[in-house]
Amino acid sequence: MSQNIGAAKISIIIPTLNEVGNIKEAIAITQPSTNVEVIVVDGGSQDDTVAIAQSLGVKVISSCPGRAAQMNAGAVAVSGNILLFLHADTRLPIGFDDLIRTALQQSGTVAGAFRLRIDASLLSLRWIEWGVNVRSHFWQMPYGDQAFFLTREVFQQIGGFPELPIMEDFELMRRLKRIGRIVIIPTPVITSARRWLQKGVFKTTILNQIVIIAYLLGVSPERIHGWYQREKFKRW
Repeated sequence: MSQNIGAAKISIIIPTLNEVGNIKEAIAITQPSTNVEVIVVDGGSQDDTVAIAQSLGVKVISSCPGRAAQMNAGAVAVSGNILLFLHADTRLPIGFDDLIRTALQQSGTVAGAFRLRIDASLLSLRWIEWGVNVRSHFWQMPYGDQAFFLTREVFQQIGGFPELPIMEDFELMRRLKRIGRIVIIPTPVITSARRWLQKGVFKTTILNQIVIIAYLLGVSPERIHGWYQREKFKRW
């Protein structure tokens, strides 16, 4: 690497769209860390997300909506050599900065993410956590809510996030696996249960698996996204 990873600055990129209930805590948890910057990339929030982020002294930029576009925009604005992509409803563990720098120093590692914990007590969500963590560990396929990270050099090497309306994290991981190892830090991040609770754990899980299968079968991301959005808010 062009810079000693053990001393590298970490740039945390948080894409937002109407995250007034989450953004303050997401940023606050990053504050005790060392040599870290936070960049909030807003996709057109109609609430106080931007005002709250600005009041906490972090950099805020605007982007066209869409998680891939927002995260790519954030990656252009960073000053750090390590990029950490964080969903606004995911909480980093204490000491995440040291954990990340240590992980990226492992031989053959090009990227990484954290184990997943979901912030609700339903037994069914423990099974979801188990499935996610098994997939991440054995197939090296973490998703965005696991706060994945990589060096800016590697991010540029693979061309950043593909500008897809859906499955951008899935495709990024596929690209990374071709060039090296994706490490999973055993300390978990804690993510909101809201997307599972909105429609129900079982229905959400089935919907997510259908989306992945459709993508692997070659259905266009645009078509999948349109269908996913309709099903996401439809009463079954």
